[in-house]
Amino acid sequence: MSSSADVVANGVDHHDHVLRPRPRKPQHSAVRALSRASSGENMDGQNSQPAAFENGTSSGLTSGRSTPVPENAPPSVKSLSSARKQARAENRRRRIFPSTDFESRVSHFDPESDYRDFHGFFNLFWIGLFIMGITTGLRNMKDTGFPLRFQIWTLFTIKLWHLAVADALMVGSTIVSLGIHWMSRKAPANGVLTWKKGGMALQSIYQVAWFAFWVFLPFYLDWTWTAQVFFLLHTMVLLMKMHSWAFYNGHLCETEKRLRSLDNHSRNSPSDLRPAYLYPSAERPEATTTATKSRVSLSDEDNEKSADELGTLREDLARELTSPIGNVTYPANLTLANCGDYLLCPTLCYEIEYPRLEHRNWISLISKIIATFGCIFLLTVVSEEFILPVLTDAAQKLHPVLGHPPPVSESLLILLESISWLLFPFMLTFLLVFLVIFEYVLGAFAEITRFADRHFYSDWWNSTDWMEFSREWNVPVYSFLRRHVYSASRPHLGKSRATVITFLISAVGHEIVMACITKKIRGYGFVCQMLQLPIFMMQNTKWVRGRQTLNNVFFWASMILGLSLICALYVLV
Repeated sequence: MSSSADVVANGVDHHDHVLRPRPRKPQHSAVRALSRASSGENMDGQNSQPAAFENGTSSGLTSGRSTPVPENAPPSVKSLSSARKQARAENRRRRIFPSTDFESRVSHFDPESDYRDFHGFFNLFWIGLFIMGITTGLRNMKDTGFPLRFQIWTLFTIKLWHLAVADALMVGSTIVSLGIHWMSRKAPANGVLTWKKGGMALQSIYQVAWFAFWVFLPFYLDWTWTAQVFFLLHTMVLLMKMHSWAFYNGHLCETEKRLRSLDNHSRNSPSDLRPAYLYPSAERPEATTTATKSRVSLSDEDNEKSADELGTLREDLARELTSPIGNVTYPANLTLANCGDYLLCPTLCYEIEYPRLEHRNWISLISKIIATFGCIFLLTVVSEEFILPVLTDAAQKLHPVLGHPPPVSESLLILLESISWLLFPFMLTFLLVFLVIFEYVLGAFAEITRFADRHFYSDWWNSTDWMEFSREWNVPVYSFLRRHVYSASRPHLGKSRATVITFLISAVGHEIVMACITKKIRGYGFVCQMLQLPIFMMQNTKWVRGRQTLNNVFFWASMILGLSLICALYVLV
């Protein structure tokens, strides 16, 4: 991770203090020295030569890994190297015919290269999609007289008002968690309705009933699969947000009650003086306590806690009730405005306070909104032109209206042919879904709420196994599962079982999505999701571990094949 200090050190001060995953320009010291020498930049950072093409030389920006003097070389060696560079520059200027500067350098695509800026390929990707859209529209104009096929487009308008009203009611129903929390907070510390007793149970029952009702509603109203997919995804997002809000504030509620109880602590009415419990996290894998030494148990009433220990416990509990930024303290966050803001923030993990930007970038917001609808348009075109015809044709062959179905061998060939035809469209669909969700939709909501942390994904395209992909492809969901599933279950079940439970819940969620799309319960998606665990174990063996290129190729092959296979199985089998 390169910080803003790194950026300033390379001569480009963006003044934004944003952590960036990789530098946009070469960071190798030799490359910077070569860039300054070839472009005529002096020690003061000023350009003492004309433009590069006027001199007949290159710009000096290389892909890195050249072979000049190392950083720890003595000053005399560096001076000699600088003198040689100046001499070569003088000789080039005096030559009658322009010379070419050859150095020991690697290509930009070389794994040893320091260069990481491939934004031009991103632009090429969009140009290719634009060409595909124009070509498809012209072909449809020739065949049907219309630029688009309307088999999927018409599905967006069916019962649209049902979807809008139901979605608004679903969002509004999440406010019940606020009422449950207020009731638990007002209950006595050892009362039935306090959070650790009745409050948690009541919230869990409400979440299960809430999720079951909103998942069943589209089936009852007989919505189209497009409306059902949108509604289900929004339902799952709201479920995770509601769970994170309720259980984190429930933890703060119990912390506040424990802190208040210390005010009345005495020998005759002792309070709970056990050290604060620290849940496991990415930085701290094991659950611990804030105690650095053994403390006296509650049963030893004859031995009072020292004033220092009591003060330390108070500080630990008070710090827990205050946001890491330090501007908001529980229960000041228990407002409708805070809940509404959290529902709009592009995160699934609730915090009392989030880092914010000072201003909204309206141009960026408008461009992300336009790009969102552009991606949806392209997704519809790909589905209409390259996925639906393949599935329709295969379904007619496998399940003919008249006559008998083909033999098993022919059915298998039809299925394999359909999967092969779906490989490229689903790869394109996967990339578009990634862009529309994690770059444009989440980015737009980040601009609306001025949410400063835009780390919604990492470089998942370089993943070498499914564990790495699950961490980097969907950072909001990964953070939620790690915080509220893995970390919550690991102290009770252990690391291995907590991992299985986390994958199990994720697999069930994916299976629910596929069941709502196809209106079939087959379990193909669940099985493929759980197969990631043995695949990861296989890739961790000594014969495969460490072979990054091989594992990345295996990841991409299994990803592309898996998407086509699951779709074909759900629709055709």
